[in-house]
Amino acid sequence: MSAKKETTHIVTEGELVVYRRERSSIWQCRYKVGGVWQRASTKERKLKDAKEVAKELRITAEIRKRDNLPVITRKFRDVAKLAVQRMEQKLANGDGKVSYKDYIRIINEYLIPILGNRLITNIDSTALDYLDAERIRMMERAPSKSTMLSQNAALNMVLDEAVLRNFLTDLNRPKLEAKGRKSTRHPAFTLTEIQAVINNFEAWIERARNAHSKEMRQIMRDYSEMLIDTGARPGKELMNLKWKQIKFTMNPKQTHTGEFVVGDDGEKEEIVLTDLNRGVELIVTGKTGTREIVGRQPTVKVLERIARRMYGVRNNIIDPFKDVVTPNNDDFVLRTKEKKQDVSSAFQHMFERYLEEHNLLYDPKTEQNRVFYSFRHTYATLALTYDKVPIHTLSEQMGTSVQMIERHYSHLKVIEATEQLRGQETRRRIASTSTVEEIYQSAQAKKKAELLTRKPASKKASSKKDK
Repeated sequence: MSAKKETTHIVTEGELVVYRRERSSIWQCRYKVGGVWQRASTKERKLKDAKEVAKELRITAEIRKRDNLPVITRKFRDVAKLAVQRMEQKLANGDGKVSYKDYIRIINEYLIPILGNRLITNIDSTALDYLDAERIRMMERAPSKSTMLSQNAALNMVLDEAVLRNFLTDLNRPKLEAKGRKSTRHPAFTLTEIQAVINNFEAWIERARNAHSKEMRQIMRDYSEMLIDTGARPGKELMNLKWKQIKFTMNPKQTHTGEFVVGDDGEKEEIVLTDLNRGVELIVTGKTGTREIVGRQPTVKVLERIARRMYGVRNNIIDPFKDVVTPNNDDFVLRTKEKKQDVSSAFQHMFERYLEEHNLLYDPKTEQNRVFYSFRHTYATLALTYDKVPIHTLSEQMGTSVQMIERHYSHLKVIEATEQLRGQETRRRIASTSTVEEIYQSAQAKKKAELLTRKPASKKASSKKDK
């Protein structure tokens, strides 16, 4: 048996030990309570004083255990970091929930800055009231009920960690309530407004000041048009989409018009319109996990545009992604040519400027500014109003519950439907015009139109003016 170091002293065999770490003048102690070893600092430099403090710590721990209280206390910050480590490890192992990423962000951005210096055993009603007040100050608004549910779930992860490590007991952990304000839908776009959003992109991109700005505008346009067409959640669902997660589909349909023309042989032939009905199936991962969503012809066109820009690919209409959508193509779809990190963080300010420039930012009905989420609500509104998509099908496509859709869109009164997610009517209405109403035109476009419509002065009038 090896000799004990001079910095280690047994106070009570098998129950209490005092020791000093290398390069430290402060004595630490280990003591056993309920068969479990605990560690604590005596905060003393003299061995005699350290032994007395160690004895007191062990007695205090025994009393706390008898009273059904946690044996030792820790600061909230320390326990929160342990909870984050546990969630990060589970995510790395592939068995963590998608929501863990949100919980980690909430813990680091709100819970640790606000509650970090408090003891985990002192998270009581007073501390929670302080948390509420500080959170509102940091967010500059009262959080919605859904936000509060996420915040509480993150806090519960920390409290669970405290109970697991015997820093807290189930009996004295605080009970959390979600008292946030009632959540409201972000303002949507009307059909005319969404046409203006789409039709203004081309000229706006051409007005970019340099190559980098132009590329960023192109990516934001691609991102926006895919959001409009799929109803995906803004953020990770599309920004983390890879080419290998795309499947091209085609379901040709013929429409008999009932109109006839006379052929070269003198026989009448009916005019039959053929729609290739091209689409894509996208595997996306987001707030509710991984799911498959449908992209229609507009998304196909966006992907063709990206493939040309990124790879120089110009495939035919029947097989547009032959050399791009492959099992080995691990590239992200929405990236710069250098394929750098997610660039969507720069989009929000750019998006606001774009909408403001075209008189589309402010929604007078809700008195709110529109955001990327407005595309998601526009998608749902148009799908229910024009395409008569069944509400259960829509919930699968959007990755949300039927109850959530009923709550936000029940005013549309179109629960019954006949068509699925092909969206022919919405596409027809959006594409019915390539012009932009004057109210949504940029200042540059209005000035250009004014110059084109201004009539040149007559020669006679010019002659008189010269005289």
